[in-house]
Amino acid sequence: MAEPRIARLYLYPDLRRRVEAGRRGFLTSLVDLLRGDGWEVYLRNDTPEELHEARTRSGYSLVRMITPPNRRGLTFRRTYFAPFWHIERVAERWDWPVAKTPFDPKTVQPHKALRFLNTMRHRHFHGARLSRDGFALVPLQGRLLERRSFQSCSPIQMLQTLLEHEPSRQVHATLHPKERYTPQEIGALDRLAASPRFSYGTGETDRLLPACDYVATMNSATALHGYFLEKPAVLFGKIDFHHIASNVSELGAAEAISRAAQQTPDYAAYLWWFFRDMAIDDSRPDAPARIQAALKAGGWPV
Repeated sequence: MAEPRIARLYLYPDLRRRVEAGRRGFLTSLVDLLRGDGWEVYLRNDTPEELHEARTRSGYSLVRMITPPNRRGLTFRRTYFAPFWHIERVAERWDWPVAKTPFDPKTVQPHKALRFLNTMRHRHFHGARLSRDGFALVPLQGRLLERRSFQSCSPIQMLQTLLEHEPSRQVHATLHPKERYTPQEIGALDRLAASPRFSYGTGETDRLLPACDYVATMNSATALHGYFLEKPAVLFGKIDFHHIASNVSELGAAEAISRAAQQTPDYAAYLWWFFRDMAIDDSRPDAPARIQAALKAGGWPV
């Protein structure tokens, strides 16, 4: 028996109110598309109780940035910058189709790609003065002493590896302003800081990004931001924007680090492909068609 064409969107309260008010945006376009196709659409709060009930409710569900509640559920997430979005079957970015699709720069028109890069750079990094000042920037995330399933090592081991294989550059780590680090984690950083080539601080990432030689990280979005400033990246973890980075899992740490600063990928072509070809651009006239295609790819009868 076919599932009823009922869609429930589980949203935090302020976002739910905005969609209910019909403010223009990605979710409003999605709701309009479904209702125009005869669907019943309900907006629910994303409380633990509601999400628990969603596991057995009939119809289809859409959640934000978390694992869908059942096989008929999908998750949506902003693609790092507005107005770009993804609708996917799983929450883990490294398992999204974009992560598994090969990137071919020859499919991108160079003049359009360069215009896109310059527009985004002006919008998000206006005034940045680009240089290479002889250091690797390491934007840290959380849980510094643990190795999680998507990581090749723990973040502290990543820093140790960089100091071992980076022969000349300084290594500067930045702490994430929204993370709370334990005394044990700070102690591990302080022990590394006994090396004259290592330092760390808080709240400096945006200032330091334009001046670094490359970004080394597990999978921080800072590495993707660096692509707009033509900064190479070394990735110690899995993520969706891995295609033009030096990947430790593929090359080994020594080779990935040695290649990092010499990389000269086609940043403009990649960024066009990643954002304009592989994501939903809610500012474009084809946004409803792309939303429909993403829902259909996720198994919804649209």
